[in-house]
Amino acid sequence: MSDVITPAVEVKKSHKLWGGRFGTGPTAAFDALNNSIGIDFRLWPYDIRLSKAWAVALWGANVLTLDESKELERGLDAVAARLDAGEQPQASDEDVHTLIDRLLHEEIGDVASKLHTGRSRNDQVATATRLWTMDATQRLDSAVRMLQQSLLDQATTVETALMPSYTHLQRAIPVSAAHWLLSHFWPLERDRARLKAAQRSAAVLPLGSGAVAGCAYPISRVLLQGTLGFDAISPNSIDAVSDRDFIAEVLFTSTMIGVHLSRLAEDLIIYGSSEFGFVQFGEGYTSGSSMMPQKRNPDALELARGSAARMLGNLTSLLATLKGLPSSYNKDLQDDKRTLFDATDTLLLVLPAVAGALAECTFRRDRMQSALSSTMMATDLADYLVRKGATFREAHGAVGKLVRESESTGVEMQSLPFASFTAAHRLFAADVSDALSPAQSVAHREVEGGTGPVAVRAQIEAARVVLLPPPTPRSSNAAV
Repeated sequence: MSDVITPAVEVKKSHKLWGGRFGTGPTAAFDALNNSIGIDFRLWPYDIRLSKAWAVALWGANVLTLDESKELERGLDAVAARLDAGEQPQASDEDVHTLIDRLLHEEIGDVASKLHTGRSRNDQVATATRLWTMDATQRLDSAVRMLQQSLLDQATTVETALMPSYTHLQRAIPVSAAHWLLSHFWPLERDRARLKAAQRSAAVLPLGSGAVAGCAYPISRVLLQGTLGFDAISPNSIDAVSDRDFIAEVLFTSTMIGVHLSRLAEDLIIYGSSEFGFVQFGEGYTSGSSMMPQKRNPDALELARGSAARMLGNLTSLLATLKGLPSSYNKDLQDDKRTLFDATDTLLLVLPAVAGALAECTFRRDRMQSALSSTMMATDLADYLVRKGATFREAHGAVGKLVRESESTGVEMQSLPFASFTAAHRLFAADVSDALSPAQSVAHREVEGGTGPVAVRAQIEAARVVLLPPPTPRSSNAAV
């Protein structure tokens, strides 16, 4: 559903939820600025849900008769059916609440005017936005999980392949290609933990807080909480109508996801260049050049990399808004949904595209293997000497001399004469060639979280476990 709605032809009569104390109507320029229906229209399913729960709560508080409450519920179902069928707002609809109120009056008449008793658009929009966010975090979690699965699948296919690791974008030490892929898996798992925390933060019921001071009728907020699926009830009505921390948390998490996507995209783009050639891109998520027929451009990855800037901009925009507000509700908060919706919509486009682009990548073992130069085993040579009894400092110095000789002569370290090794340090022996093997280098690093074959296998299994679906809760009627 699009977040930009073009209202239908303007009707003759306005149907605002306020205006009794005004002698004239607002100007067209003010309506253009003030009306938010183009953004918050997508909240209508959640506003319908909370309105039906409110109708029941008003009956429980003896504000409505049972027949009136049921009539309101029936009317709201009819409104939902119309909107679901594609009915669009009119120019007089200030926001989604005004739209639903207007349609409800069309369906059931004057009894619709009783629904707004005891509530404000302040607690109404806060509730609808929280409900939307609770669902959105689940959709985002599923999309992140899909990318994690793509990373895990590729890691499994290249588990035994070796490649250079990099620090400062300079070749460092050989690692398993699976180890590199999984280095992008675990940041996404932290993002999923943040999404769960943001969902819990959103799951606090503000409905019943009124405009600022709470509801003047004895409605049951516990009933509302249970009906709408919230985890808790807001403890302070002033805070409840202005609390947008949960949106800030979603935007921060979205920014972190964007950052992690950007770093993954950057690695893949670099490794897919002709200069590296570790990765060959597929055709489903790339494009060609309008001038150069040979080009295959990783556009999906580049757009993912660029999206991180939008995530950061959305977060900064909201935080800058919140920091300047006095307590309680202020109309500045109307823009909170613009940033929330944009961040969520963007990620729900980008995440599947990155997962798909990664899934169709082919990893070229030959190019990765050929990039493993002997100087990358310099640390292993130093460790070799340490195992023979040297201190690491003197081992570091001795190996540095060999590296300098290799670079100055243009001869790979494994091709240097044995005399060069003994001249560098007396503890070098005939078995020094073993220390210059990439496979041996990787095999030495079997600590938890290391790149050794056993450690990587354990890491793959751990990744599989975190992607398993949660266990189905046992029924309370199950036999013990």
